[in-house]
Amino acid sequence: MTRVIHTGDTHIGYSQYHSPVRRQDFLDAFEAVVDDAVDDGVDAVVHAGDLFHDRRPELRDLMGTISVLRRLDDAGVPFLAVVGNHESTRGGQWLDLFERLGLATRLGDEPVVVGDTAFYGLDHVPVSRRDDLEYAFADHDVEYAALVAHGLFEPFGYADWDTETVLTESDVAFDAMLLGDNHTPDTAEVADTWVTYPGSTERASASEREGRGYNLVVFDADGAGGDDRVEIRRRALDTRPFVFVSVELREGEGESRVRERVREFDLAEAVVHVEITGEGDPVTPAVVEEFATDEGALIARVTDRREVDADGEVDVSFADPEDAVRDRLDEMALSTAARDVERTVREDTVPDANVRETVKRRIEERLDDETEGLDAFEAVETAAEAGDAGGSVDDADREDDGGGESKSDQPESDADESDTESDPADATDPDPSAADGQVSMEDYL
Repeated sequence: MTRVIHTGDTHIGYSQYHSPVRRQDFLDAFEAVVDDAVDDGVDAVVHAGDLFHDRRPELRDLMGTISVLRRLDDAGVPFLAVVGNHESTRGGQWLDLFERLGLATRLGDEPVVVGDTAFYGLDHVPVSRRDDLEYAFADHDVEYAALVAHGLFEPFGYADWDTETVLTESDVAFDAMLLGDNHTPDTAEVADTWVTYPGSTERASASEREGRGYNLVVFDADGAGGDDRVEIRRRALDTRPFVFVSVELREGEGESRVRERVREFDLAEAVVHVEITGEGDPVTPAVVEEFATDEGALIARVTDRREVDADGEVDVSFADPEDAVRDRLDEMALSTAARDVERTVREDTVPDANVRETVKRRIEERLDDETEGLDAFEAVETAAEAGDAGGSVDDADREDDGGGESKSDQPESDADESDTESDPADATDPDPSAADGQVSMEDYL
């Protein structure tokens, strides 16, 4: 029997809401996973990518991560991992550095055997390069095999990777695929193989409303797993509370009603999201946010979803510049591909931390048609410009559109650095290392 903790998408270093406290929360969540691993005496911790939020993590994030990994190493629990799209670089990977320090093992096409299970790895690969993959893995001589991979695999949300192709074309018959990239935990069976996501360990977006956690995976044909060769159990993490307050204002109701509604919740040290709908009086988001923080909230964000009339000429959404963007797009002769991309930039269902990568993937899929590709680039620029222009109208969008950073302000880490092809999403991004003192891996090595 082999028991491992399967985690991923820890996004260490993410200063959500530009808050140093939230930045620490992401490291604390990873540490909580490691604490559970040590206390429970599992055989390994398997990380399915995006250990860091940025490919250029700051020194404090690196040192904090090393400290946590040393605790795992001192307990004799191996750390097995692959590289995700957020942390991927053109040269050496941070995971390679941890491996040189004896704190991690980077999984690949050779088996890493723990107990009676062989673990293999598949780093994130851009869509444009997947047709060249051969899924050639070396043989093993133990009972079970698991593939750890980072990407959006079928049959889960936003999928762009054919899971059945991976399984049928691989040289090894896998009993499980332990995945990262999708922040929503889920499990399915594909071609007689269990395929599972543990979800992120901290909320990288307000759309991630369910509690955070990780998977305990047991490879055991005759023991705790019963008749199944693989058993996957969900375990919860005690992370920063998020409080979601919905207020529907009737005619004549305003800020006092919003405050009354907010008081109904325990806000202590929580991230609070207030959403206002209805027909009531105008509400100043900053006033409500200040009230919530006075009531004990760590961070408060208010989104007013109502439409207001601007001098009787233009209808603008107070919550975000959706209508302004839509009006502008209607004036443009954009293709279906371009509209698909601009929807990705603005839709609430795509986790904020994954917007740039999702846009990049969809553009890559369209690049065979040059006209479609050019229109797509124009759509991204138009959506970003409209979002910036709407910032003066939308209080809630000045930093967070309902979770994470503004979708037009995603850090350059959201693109895959390992892809040496031109990345349009990064074309206008300045090098963060020049502005915030971040240090490249080459400087460390």
